[in-house]
Amino acid sequence: MTVRLSRIQLALFFMSLCPLNIIGLWWAVGSPLVMDPNSICRKAKRLVGKQAELCQTQPEIVSEVARGARLGVRECQYQFRYRRWNCTSHNKYFGKILQQDIRETAFVYAITAAGVTHAVTQACSMGELLQCGCEATRNRAPPRPPTSSSSPRDGVKWEWGGCGDDVEFGYEKSKQFMDARRRRGKSDIRTLIDLHNNEAGRLAVKLYMRTECKCHGLSGSCTLRTCWKKMPHFREVGDRLLERFNGAAKVMGSNDGKTLIPVGHNIKPPDRQDLIYSDESPDFCSANRKTGSLGTRGRTCNSTAMDISGCDLLCCERGFWEETVVSEENCLCRFHWCCVVQCKKCLVRKELSLCH
Repeated sequence: MTVRLSRIQLALFFMSLCPLNIIGLWWAVGSPLVMDPNSICRKAKRLVGKQAELCQTQPEIVSEVARGARLGVRECQYQFRYRRWNCTSHNKYFGKILQQDIRETAFVYAITAAGVTHAVTQACSMGELLQCGCEATRNRAPPRPPTSSSSPRDGVKWEWGGCGDDVEFGYEKSKQFMDARRRRGKSDIRTLIDLHNNEAGRLAVKLYMRTECKCHGLSGSCTLRTCWKKMPHFREVGDRLLERFNGAAKVMGSNDGKTLIPVGHNIKPPDRQDLIYSDESPDFCSANRKTGSLGTRGRTCNSTAMDISGCDLLCCERGFWEETVVSEENCLCRFHWCCVVQCKKCLVRKELSLCH
């Protein structure tokens, strides 16, 4: 089932995610004013520093920041759809999650920073922002020939061209907006953790650019290849960050309170792409407002699976019951020239397993 976030839910998400002094901005982003960048920035009078500058001089970028955050929320809900905590946007619980330094919070910060980077960069390539465009390639080294069996013959010329994604611009705007109010109080362990996870999210986009090329030549020959850099698909970004979530490193503050060190013996320090946390997550089995857990009662599970989507794990060994659901779906669809697709309605019976 697809989860659609209302504007109010998105606003509440940002209220929990962002510092208190920019709540006004995210309330504006979560309202119908999102279609009017000028109105968004009029609602953001309490912003200071780089955020205020961005809103005052480049309000259209703020709209892309909001779009990127929505992208991050959707991806979070996709990646956690089979887990006990499924990235719910329930306003009474989600804020409690973000008040903790647990692994789930680390993922939320990372995927949001990645979403902002991705959305702003994509807007540049689509020509939707005046401040940026395609990536400048004049100072870039020639592209490396591919190593696959489809490699061109010797003597084929290479050059950068096309419209490459200017990921540096998206990276900087994400950093400018997401990190701005977290720069003070470097001795605050929570600040160091949040900044680290923000950066890990941005790097999941920036460090995994792919090269796309197009051949040019007579009669289908490939005498010249024009290449450009493109961002990874955001689903790839989400998959990569989920891997980092599964291997997230627990850290603690050093004696001076200015650096983070891994917890445990013989554990290597986390690198810039790793997600980090300082507190253990609750089990999310039962509803608990204090921890932000909605519990798993009534969740759909897979009675035959042995992984995290299986009923044993998802239902926390409470058992499950079977329920038959009949729904109406489109079927036997046909395309009629031109240009209509006509479908019949069919009743579909599904057997569901639901957690006790």
